[in-house]
Amino acid sequence: MKILQLHSDFIEYQPIEREIASAEECERKPCRLEELVVLFVSVEKGDTIQTGRKAIDDVKVFLNRIKANRILIYPYAHLSGDLASSYEALEILKDMESYAKGLGIETYRAPFGWCKAFTISVKGHPLAEQFRSIQLREEKEVVSEALKAEEKIRSDWYIMDLDGRLIPVEDYDFTNHENLRKFAHYEISKMRAVQQTPPHVNLMRRLELVDYEPASDPGNFRWYPKGRLIKSLMEQFVTEKVIAYGGMEVETPIMYDLEHPALASYLHRFPARQYILRSDDKEFFLRFSACFGQFLILRGTQISYRQLPLRIYELTRYSFRREKSGELSGLRRLRAFTMPDVHAICADLEQAKEEMLRRFQLSIETLEGFGLNREDYELVIRFTKDFYEENKGFIALLVRKFGKPALIEVWNKQFFYFVLKWEFNFIDNLDKASALSTDQIDTENAGRYGICYIDEKGERRVPLILHCSPSGAIERDLYAMLEKAYMDQKRGKPPMLPLWLSPTQVRVIPVADRFFQEAEKIAKEISKHNIRVDWDDRPMTMQKKIREAEMEWIPYIIVVGQRELESGVLSVRDRRISGAEMGGEIRRMHLKDLISEIKERVRDKPFKPLSLPMRLSRRPRFYG
Repeated sequence: MKILQLHSDFIEYQPIEREIASAEECERKPCRLEELVVLFVSVEKGDTIQTGRKAIDDVKVFLNRIKANRILIYPYAHLSGDLASSYEALEILKDMESYAKGLGIETYRAPFGWCKAFTISVKGHPLAEQFRSIQLREEKEVVSEALKAEEKIRSDWYIMDLDGRLIPVEDYDFTNHENLRKFAHYEISKMRAVQQTPPHVNLMRRLELVDYEPASDPGNFRWYPKGRLIKSLMEQFVTEKVIAYGGMEVETPIMYDLEHPALASYLHRFPARQYILRSDDKEFFLRFSACFGQFLILRGTQISYRQLPLRIYELTRYSFRREKSGELSGLRRLRAFTMPDVHAICADLEQAKEEMLRRFQLSIETLEGFGLNREDYELVIRFTKDFYEENKGFIALLVRKFGKPALIEVWNKQFFYFVLKWEFNFIDNLDKASALSTDQIDTENAGRYGICYIDEKGERRVPLILHCSPSGAIERDLYAMLEKAYMDQKRGKPPMLPLWLSPTQVRVIPVADRFFQEAEKIAKEISKHNIRVDWDDRPMTMQKKIREAEMEWIPYIIVVGQRELESGVLSVRDRRISGAEMGGEIRRMHLKDLISEIKERVRDKPFKPLSLPMRLSRRPRFYG
């Protein structure tokens, strides 16, 4: 990528005529911008989304140096003779614009594919004119044989109905199953790249939950206090569910020897790209799951058949996968993620199938805790043809337990370490699918790692291993909740998070300054009952305070004035119930009744306090 960077007093430009057929639609009117840095950009062959983001990161450093914050990205093909295709160039320029805005830079972009007349005035200081050549340094990448195989797999695709019949996808009537149709198209087409910003990205920022970390590798995030609270509650919830199911919690390292025989072999059976790092004279890879850490523990563990199925669990914070940069998309597809991972050691296939049914139900219940019901996701089951011929009834049973038709992928032979894998996939507002819960029947790794158990005759046996994440990556669950909330909003329903995950569950708003003391008293009383509450003492109108509480998706809003003081009955806005002018029906409730209602709604869910001041005037703003 070549960039002519000019710190300018102003630039005036006007589109005159199309240079290429695929030129963007635009108005042919003059545009003038003042006090800015103009980036004349030539996108070259081999440039990627990441190249453009590296250019913006460099510009951000320059803007800080000159104390400016406005840029114009101006497509300019004349800086290079080795240009990328118009389609690739436009996608990279669009991403540069979006990425720059995400960094807080006031960003404009001139239309692509037009001959434009322009006038520019460049400032006279030594740094005003700079030419940049952006090229990402090459990094060593280990691409597993499984990933190479995945790209070459030729699968047969079907829909299995509730009667266990396999119907070729092209022959299936998707009436009343629109999400399943979208999911099937997404899986079969294998089009993973994202062309626009998904709605949850704007929501996660506006709600001050989480954001990109520009100082880290793309696909890594910073979590603000509200987001960290939600994430930690979700982690605790899944862990409690798995321990109740029988999982034994352990902790293992995040990096492993690339040359370890068992690990190197397994790495090439797992379809993912890895981060490689060097220490002394050795190379290591960052873990992409909890599998090998748990397997190395089990390798030296004495296991009896009486203890099977044996369940071992870790919540990895973090697991790392070097997803392609063009496929990175907010919390949907990222490079560092939190993955609850529970393995089960099973004596044989019959025990493994029985155990998988338990975990299937565990996964459904886990997603329900996040407010995600079976209407919100689709089931896919992937298996080898040989496994299906011998286990048709089991696969049909999974579909019946799910209660909806499922997508089926059949392989002619075993490409990976597993012979069967099922996933629950969420379909978002851009019709992209993301796997949440999953489980697999692994036929290879017990032998690879030397894991065995002692049977009834005292003989050593090699077990099967089940790999399950009952929630999938925690970040993806939050993505699904935010995308679902956006869907609700489009349907006219108030967007919200589950009550137990709402950072603020109750907000107390005094109608005037003289009611501050009473508002604080009510808030402190509510907080005694493990309910997250705050109160708004900021110098703004009551109507604006209510509006901001609605924008934050606060489930309960209490308005405190003279009537409430005299009657002892509170005016409570309940977000679940539509009808009130500002969102949420006004209910008249005694404080003890409100507290009882909230306690009942969050029953059996974990609680943590919010690490922000109770008084809103004392809180910083983390975004926007």
